[in-house]
Amino acid sequence: MVLKRYIVEIGTGMDMHGGDVTNAAQKAVKDAISHSCLCGMFDIIGITNPNQMHIEVKVACPYPERLNHQEVLKAVPFGSTQLEAVAGGLSVRGLELPELGEGDTIVVAVAALTVYVEVED
Repeated sequence: MVLKRYIVEIGTGMDMHGGDVTNAAQKAVKDAISHSCLCGMFDIIGITNPNQMHIEVKVACPYPERLNHQEVLKAVPFGSTQLEAVAGGLSVRGLELPELGEGDTIVVAVAALTVYVEVED
């Protein structure tokens, strides 16, 4: 059995107040997921359970060392997962509104989700 790649989807997310890269990355993952309907995985490939999928998540964001991997992966609703964080995304000065977050930094994260399924070689 080997893992075969079937889908790559891209999403973006941002934290508008407070510069929370984990929040931005979670939104990016959810955005990528919202762009896909996986009916072909069931109808063509023949999987019977979404947990048969393996999802590799790659996130580009400012300050990747601040990213909480476990929290980001909670945004993936099924399958086995792994996450790689790399420097990227965007950080820009925004507006400080204490009611919405700490600081005036807007951070943008980009996520790429690659979906694999184990099939016979």
